[in-house]
Amino acid sequence: MSFSLFISDLHLSAKHPHSIAAFQRFIATLAPQAEVLYILGDLFEYWAGDDDRHDPFHAQVVSALHDLSRRGIKIYLMHGNRDLLMGDALAKAAGATLLDDPTLLDLYGTPTLLSHGDTLCTDDVEYQKFRAQVHDAEFQKNFLAQPLAARKAYIEQLRQQSTSAKQSKDNTIMDVNIDAVAALLRKHNYPRLIHGHTHRPKRHEHVVDGHGCERWVLSDWDQQASALRCDAQGCRTLEF
Repeated sequence: MSFSLFISDLHLSAKHPHSIAAFQRFIATLAPQAEVLYILGDLFEYWAGDDDRHDPFHAQVVSALHDLSRRGIKIYLMHGNRDLLMGDALAKAAGATLLDDPTLLDLYGTPTLLSHGDTLCTDDVEYQKFRAQVHDAEFQKNFLAQPLAARKAYIEQLRQQSTSAKQSKDNTIMDVNIDAVAALLRKHNYPRLIHGHTHRPKRHEHVVDGHGCERWVLSDWDQQASALRCDAQGCRTLEF
């Protein structure tokens, strides 16, 4: 039976051997069996621009995805909050296609909406302001005009600041806002929703305007790697 796989929040980095090992297992065993692979953001710990794809570690990951695509598996990439600067050059090198956030598709007969998920965390007002800034086209143009080393140093500094800021935040504001979820489901005519970002893997059931909708939250790979497998019969989580 044909099936698709969904993953997100791998945070791949040479500094994270656990996630690297999980990615290698995934590419060697589970991924080649799929019809389509959807990566819904935060493939890398961070992405400073497509000119960083030649870094030896990044090149290894990109090459693995390209080899997978050459075997006939379609690969789709969505931007996350850590790798929002992924561009066409990276996608081409990986044999992948970039997806808009959100993207609505017909998944084996079930309307399914895909998103990274960070736009749903509306209670975190500080983060949403920052997100609006870094998604601004002019900001990105100016940032990418800087030398790669300067960009990477700036991002490393932001990562440290973000880690410190999270320690003082209430965990609830870093999860999705239920009203934001309902609004998104309503806007797209009550589909199934699949997203990542929150690192809180679970299947949720929502009733919006009398319509039942399921929401799947993908796992991060920091502790236990998993993927969501969906086919004509439904979805289930696979750990590996």
